[in-house]
Amino acid sequence: MPLVEITYASHIPHAVLKQLAAILPHAVSVAVECPEEPYDGDLQPGDVELRFRPRGPFDVSGVDIVVEVRSKWFESRAANRQSRVDSLCTAVQDITGLADVGVYLSLPVAAWSQT
Repeated sequence: MPLVEITYASHIPHAVLKQLAAILPHAVSVAVECPEEPYDGDLQPGDVELRFRPRGPFDVSGVDIVVEVRSKWFESRAANRQSRVDSLCTAVQDITGLADVGVYLSLPVAAWSQT
C-alpha cells in the first residue's frame, strides 16, 4: 500500500488539487506495480493513502508541487525505480499543467497491516 504525501504551494488552485486526488491513486499504483504486488485496476479503500499538505511558512521549496511516494521495497520494484518515478512525474505534470513538479519515490523495507 503506497503512502503518498502531496505538498503544494499556496497558489495552486483547488481544482488542480482535486484533479490530483482523482488521478494519483491509479497513477501511483501503475508506477509501483510489480509481480509481488500486481495492480489489477480495481482500487479498494486503503490501497493508496493520499495526504495533502499546504507548504508552510518555513518550508523551503523550489517547486510548486512535491509528491512523495513510499511503497514497500521489492527487488523488482527497485530495479527500475528511476523510470517509475520519471513516468509518475510526467503524469503529474500532464494533469496539473505545471512545469515545477517534483516526485520522490522511496522504497523502504516495510510491512503493512489493515483491518
